[in-house]
Amino acid sequence: MTIEDELFKKTKIDFTKIIKYGFKKDKFLYKYSKNIMNNNFRVDVEINEDGVVKGKVFDLSFDEEYTNFRVEGSMGTFSNQIKKEFKNLLKDIRNNCFVTETFIYTQSNRIANLIKEKYGDEPEFEWEKFPLFATFRNKDSKKWYGIIMNLDKSKLDKKSTGEVEIINIKLEPNEVEELLKQDGFYPAYHMNKKNWITIILNDTISDEKIMNLLDKSYSYTRLNKYSAKNEWIVPANPKYFDIEKALKENNTIMWKQSTGIKINDIIYLYLAKPYSSIMYKFKVVEENIPYEYKDENVKMQKVMKIDLIRRYEKEKLSLDKLKDFGINTIRGSRYMPLSLSKYINKME
Repeated sequence: MTIEDELFKKTKIDFTKIIKYGFKKDKFLYKYSKNIMNNNFRVDVEINEDGVVKGKVFDLSFDEEYTNFRVEGSMGTFSNQIKKEFKNLLKDIRNNCFVTETFIYTQSNRIANLIKEKYGDEPEFEWEKFPLFATFRNKDSKKWYGIIMNLDKSKLDKKSTGEVEIINIKLEPNEVEELLKQDGFYPAYHMNKKNWITIILNDTISDEKIMNLLDKSYSYTRLNKYSAKNEWIVPANPKYFDIEKALKENNTIMWKQSTGIKINDIIYLYLAKPYSSIMYKFKVVEENIPYEYKDENVKMQKVMKIDLIRRYEKEKLSLDKLKDFGINTIRGSRYMPLSLSKYINKME
């Protein structure tokens, strides 16, 4: 990736601003020049009508292009200084003439805007290791219906290379099979290939068709009459946190904030192995409390304060029992099935 590609990733040009900055239009290009290094070198910058930026450095003493600063691994102090000044100029142009966008590619940003207009959902960047991966989830059910990722195209097609942005969409297995017969559709990357499909966001597939498919994906995430809307099952790993020890000190504890959980909601805390059971019932008494914490297992920026209401014996609400209510795995916070809520209230 060139210096220009790296610096102008996730940006969109404002042509009125580059004219004010000092660029001159020459047919289909916008051009700008500036001397650096005590007027011994000149930087020429060209921007085409698609907003693609290209820069060159010229040694004015010899009237020839200087390219050493682009050599990977170059350690020379002089070339590094030229590289620094070249990048500083490009950064200034970027900061004054470009607008930062959420995603790298145009169609990705259009789709994100259409999702916001239609469903009111913003992209969520949930993984520190993959800062450009964004999920779109239903505000009520908290379930994903779309995921935008950036990756090398070779992961989809071994004959191709180069960075692309994709969207994963959940569909019925028979529709996935039919779409895979068409150009522009690929087996789902990093998701269940039976129920998800991947589309490269390079305008091969129209915005309209992608949104129609997202409509179907969104429909699978809607809450139904069988969900207890203000009750949640939240997983906990006893390997990382001794909750019983914490509760011996105080029945009110802090817990990582989950999206959508609010004051007065009920949380049923599910402990993973070796318990594999819902063991506690809490009520949320405070939400979205700023709290910076990070270790090798968890990262938190906000927490909620929860009060213990009840303990359950391990056998009462084991995973085997939960399977009777359609719960086979608990990987993240999820709504409590209404049938299970009624069963627990009756049991209590």
